[in-house]
Amino acid sequence: MDSTKSDSKQEDDLELSVNTMEVLKRRYLLKDDQHNVIETPDEMFRRVAHHVAEAETNYNSEPSREQAEERFYQMMKNREFIPNSPTLMNAGTFFGQLSACFVLPVEDSIDEIFESLKNMAKIHQTGGGTGFSFSHLRQKGALVSTTKGKASGPVSFMSIFDKATGVIVQGGRRRGANMGILRCDHPDIVDFIEAKNHKGAFENFNLSVAVTDKFMADVRADRFFELKDPSTGKPTSKIKAKSLFDLITNAAWRTGDPGLVFIDEINRRNPTPEIGRIEATNPCGELPLLDFESCNLASINLSKMVDNGKLSWKKLKDRVGWAVRFLDNVIEVNKYPLPQNREITQANRKIGLGVMGFADMLIMLKIPYNSEVALKLAKKLMKFIHDRSLDVSAELAEQRGVFPNYDRSIFAKKNRRIRNATVNTIAPTGTISIIAGCSSGIEPLFAISFVRNVLSGTKLFEVNPLFEEAAKREGLYKEDILGEIARKGSLQTLNGISSELKRIFVTAFDVEPLHHLKVQAAFQKYTDNAVSKTINLSEEASVGDIREIYLKAHELKCKGITIYRYGSKEQQVLSFGGRKQVAEPRREFVVADSEYTGGCATGTCVF
Repeated sequence: MDSTKSDSKQEDDLELSVNTMEVLKRRYLLKDDQHNVIETPDEMFRRVAHHVAEAETNYNSEPSREQAEERFYQMMKNREFIPNSPTLMNAGTFFGQLSACFVLPVEDSIDEIFESLKNMAKIHQTGGGTGFSFSHLRQKGALVSTTKGKASGPVSFMSIFDKATGVIVQGGRRRGANMGILRCDHPDIVDFIEAKNHKGAFENFNLSVAVTDKFMADVRADRFFELKDPSTGKPTSKIKAKSLFDLITNAAWRTGDPGLVFIDEINRRNPTPEIGRIEATNPCGELPLLDFESCNLASINLSKMVDNGKLSWKKLKDRVGWAVRFLDNVIEVNKYPLPQNREITQANRKIGLGVMGFADMLIMLKIPYNSEVALKLAKKLMKFIHDRSLDVSAELAEQRGVFPNYDRSIFAKKNRRIRNATVNTIAPTGTISIIAGCSSGIEPLFAISFVRNVLSGTKLFEVNPLFEEAAKREGLYKEDILGEIARKGSLQTLNGISSELKRIFVTAFDVEPLHHLKVQAAFQKYTDNAVSKTINLSEEASVGDIREIYLKAHELKCKGITIYRYGSKEQQVLSFGGRKQVAEPRREFVVADSEYTGGCATGTCVF
């Protein structure tokens, strides 16, 4: 498989795969005016480290700026830690906008709606993704007092945001992504739930219904539920909660949307309730944010935290410490698209350190992803990361001061002086997992071997490197065996594969949906923001399966839930049995798009 390595030493100074280099050249590495790449991956990491370390000059404390830069650089170069895409793209450049996630308010007037649209365009232009709650917009048919006409409703205005996103390329490198949210008690909730039923509708939006505890209780008790005028709060009608919930699960079965956002659980965990109530999240749901708030993310590569078959807690402690410092620095050196972003982001100083390579780590530790042992380790691991992140934030508070809204936060009541209102987020990672060479976020492997559609138009045969090692040890590294695995995607039904390999090398569709959900809940227990996790379902899954998952997610105190039933998305980025001609005509292989790593099945990911 050496053919997958780049042979261009001039461009690739870290010996990355061909696909990784293609992604870097297209999305991340700096270019001149003629669109020629003018930096190497190593130089990109140095550029980012240098820019972020500049924040050290604002404080009279150790380490020095030069020491911090070197540590940041080494962590990225070794692919132990990678920040979110806008940081890699924009650090040290004209844009200088380093945050991935933003939430913008949408208020109920033409001026405010189009002001939000303009602000969205500015954020997308710099590489960020946006989330909106459209719950304040009056319902379709409501009186518009100034014109005596009728309101068109939130879904029609959402379509304007969708169309605008389609023509704005983020930072000149990729299309924007949005999250659209509507409260379950909005009179137009049925139109919202069914918004993606039409082909091509809202392609630039993930959709989620903001459901309340009362709604979920009414669903379970089969009671009626009131819909309310968003401007007056007065009831407009009643609907059977179970009927509305059935509409949600049916739409999710057909299209993958909408997901659910458990808005009461989110606000129970809101660190700054006196500043405002959280109404929306970023595009993938892992960042509940106040109006105009932004957050910068990064992930520790857990596969790099394993030494000699054991998890190195000492190494993990060190890397988490430097990663929290890095993210706090980003807040200092960031160029914010809007003054409102700067004001509230610097007032709360939220950061979101997460993980990737969880599935790889489990394989290296010989722990099946779909086991109770994996769930126990997930909780232990995330508790360790969360505790360490808070400790480092407290150390930074001693050196640099607490976040300005500290006195109006939950931490002041606990007398816990910290620098950042939040510290952890589990993001889907996407392309940064490709750069790091690991599995996506906390997702299982999506396939053992497969065909990759590279950005250049090339098709590459890829084998998971950990399986490649194991296959060579067991004498299975043969073209016919690898080809058969690539057709199945999974080892479980294949003959000639040892039970031990089948036990350890588990793929997404080998895992029961409820176990996917338990993994999400395990990480959520010790994550102060939220967790992005796709609950993978087979094409044969029923609406009832989705209903059960949505109810269980609320019970397990998740902050949101997203399902993906294979085949429900026309433009899915992973295909089982697509007829691709690779090596032999008319033979079917698992096929993945260039930037697919296991999460974000629809490709709507800005991380």
